[in-house]
Amino acid sequence: MSFLPSPEKTFAMVLHNPNTKMPVLIIEDESSISELLKMTLQDSYFQNYNLKIEQVQSCEQARFLFQNQKYELVLLDWMLPGEQGIDLLRAIKSSQSENATASFLMMTAKSDADSIVQGLEAGADDYVTKPFDFQVLKARIKNILNRKVMSQQQKQPKDQVSYMGLEIDFGKVTVLLNQEAIHLTPSEFKLLGFLLKSQGRVLTRDHLIDLIQGQDVSVTGRTIDTHVFSLRKKLGSWSDHIETIRGVGYRVMAE
Repeated sequence: MSFLPSPEKTFAMVLHNPNTKMPVLIIEDESSISELLKMTLQDSYFQNYNLKIEQVQSCEQARFLFQNQKYELVLLDWMLPGEQGIDLLRAIKSSQSENATASFLMMTAKSDADSIVQGLEAGADDYVTKPFDFQVLKARIKNILNRKVMSQQQKQPKDQVSYMGLEIDFGKVTVLLNQEAIHLTPSEFKLLGFLLKSQGRVLTRDHLIDLIQGQDVSVTGRTIDTHVFSLRKKLGSWSDHIETIRGVGYRVMAE
């Protein structure tokens, strides 16, 4: 029996490697909008993703960058000088380019249903209309990023994690501390695995709640604190590696 989180709940566990930049390209010909988009991506809302943001104003410039850079997310305006954004999207998605696997968010003033369908059928992962509601825009971008990192993690499964004398085996659902077995409840096992796979990352109580919430389980922030308290008792002095971030959540300090 496995106590790993279901795929739809793994996004917080697989936040992008803090030592690696996640490349994002903004293709927008209006400089003021492009700068607003860049500022939006630099918001603390996206701090866990360590984004590397580039900006161009035309499809021609984007094609030049696509030759040498693999992007994870592209914010693409439909109406551009010269080649239209939707034509670039179709071309990239039908090509053998590495960027065919990039996630595209189409941006346009075209708000009619036919245009939205056209954009999605061309290969856009999502579609937002101008003028932007920036809260909605941020949420849509974050959803795309979460799906992206979850997909990356699924391609690189890791059944075992070792850290400072503690070993956790997700396939066997076992925990060893200095070669001695530690017996955890299913919720404690999930939390510990989540923290270990996210070393150095602050995991909010909301993320932790989302992890262990089940069909018949009601979880609150106080429940999370209780589980962490119990984990610390069972792990003894090793628990010093679990850091409390007051008012936010917890993290296991990076090795």
